[in-house]
Amino acid sequence: MVSTLLIAVTGCGSTKSAEKSGPDKVIIGQSSWIGFAPLYIAEEKGFFQKHGADVKIQAIESKTDSKTALAADRIQGVSTDISTQVMNAAAGIDLVQILALDTSAGGDGIVAKKNFKTLEDLKGKKVALDTTGGADYFWFQYLLQKKGMSLKDFDVQNMSAGDAGAAFVAGKVDAAITWQPWLSKAEKTPFGHTLMDSTASPGVIVDTFAMKKSYLKDHPKVGKAIVAGWYDAINYMKSNPDDAIAIIAKRIGEKPENVKAELHDVQFYDKAGNMKYFGSNNNGEFYEVTGIAAKLWKDLNLIDKNITAANIIDSQYLNAQ
Repeated sequence: MVSTLLIAVTGCGSTKSAEKSGPDKVIIGQSSWIGFAPLYIAEEKGFFQKHGADVKIQAIESKTDSKTALAADRIQGVSTDISTQVMNAAAGIDLVQILALDTSAGGDGIVAKKNFKTLEDLKGKKVALDTTGGADYFWFQYLLQKKGMSLKDFDVQNMSAGDAGAAFVAGKVDAAITWQPWLSKAEKTPFGHTLMDSTASPGVIVDTFAMKKSYLKDHPKVGKAIVAGWYDAINYMKSNPDDAIAIIAKRIGEKPENVKAELHDVQFYDKAGNMKYFGSNNNGEFYEVTGIAAKLWKDLNLIDKNITAANIIDSQYLNAQ
């Protein structure tokens, strides 16, 4: 994993003279999650520059650190899951989601001992889960609501998703909500299996790119430049897969063969996918899932503000060329 790095950067807000001298400068933050990988390609291949934005990607693994960086204007945009974007907005960060990046397609899941076949079977059992928020916590809560269940039905062991997977493989818990590569590692144990993965609920675990509204107001071209750069990167991955994988592997510190395998666990949203996910007249699945996250976090007292999906989603940048 790429280590957390936060660098205070000044001068990101361009003056009028700076705007005339070159592309608008912007710093965006993201973790090493494979779903954000096309943004590395867009940066490396100059796709952002081509569309008029000088984008620098800042490696930030912690969701708390990325929220802090946004609040302090050290970064102007962030890639993370919808539920975390909602939490950031509720924390007072005036952001708007302008692009859907990827949806988990088997990269997240619930691993359990083989004798447990359903969520109901896990009642009263030790379940490892990161209860501080994030995509897997949101997904698990979403599944439980569908079943009329709650966390009170389990002996929850609070730990990060990676530690949860490791705890299961070590035989310390009965089940864990985690992600790859821990799903595959659990399958290789003599006692474990994947009880359910994210393919059972497509469109729920979705990563998006959001920017601060104040920055977009002063730099209206940057949003479209980043969206257009993303589209270019998706196309480049299709036409030049080997080079694309090499770029990703270098940036996230993994072997190309591992990157190639991990790419099967996500589905990227290209332009057509974004248009469909956003929908028209604020009625797409994007608005629905954002609304579900906002209500769930409020119901669980994880946020204290009412967040309206339409206030933190903006589709005006999608037709970028």
